[in-house]
Amino acid sequence: MPWELGFTEPNFMRVWVEDSAVVDVDGVLYRRVGSGVAAGGKSSKADAARGWRKGIGGNEKTVVGAKIPVRIYVRWQSLVEPQTYQGWFEIPESARQILRDAVTKDCLEYPEVKDLRAGGSVQLGLAPGGVVQIWVRDQCQRPIKVARGQATIEPKGPALGLSHGSYFPLEDDSKRYIEKNGIPYGSW
Repeated sequence: MPWELGFTEPNFMRVWVEDSAVVDVDGVLYRRVGSGVAAGGKSSKADAARGWRKGIGGNEKTVVGAKIPVRIYVRWQSLVEPQTYQGWFEIPESARQILRDAVTKDCLEYPEVKDLRAGGSVQLGLAPGGVVQIWVRDQCQRPIKVARGQATIEPKGPALGLSHGSYFPLEDDSKRYIEKNGIPYGSW
């Protein structure tokens, strides 16, 4: 059964995923497996951007043909800074086992719901400062934090230098939030 890869961001901390890739357990590299906007949120709370939302996920895409991932690459624009980050992130064996179970076992907590096992997913949370948080969903679709990493700055900038330093525009609500509350570095 296939698994899905998705990207999320802290509230108001908009990102644009430029590229991603996966190396699976067989050592096969899958390029360009996902890009675009990350799942995000908004809130009226002053500290809404601190930490991660409870409902992780929302924009997953199936990684067609890939077996369970060992490493995932992502390059993204942090629109609030603006800065471009990239990095390869290891998926620990314990996380791979949760993912294997998610794609092969039913959720025993809800036996009456036959279609609850929709397959596994991996979510990469992308935050300002290049912070990456990784979750996998278990067979009951609960997100489980499995790793945290630090990306490096992409020296060529957005679009590997092809955009001449131009980032995607930041939405007005994110601009207003940052002007009023700042970027809560260290909270992710």
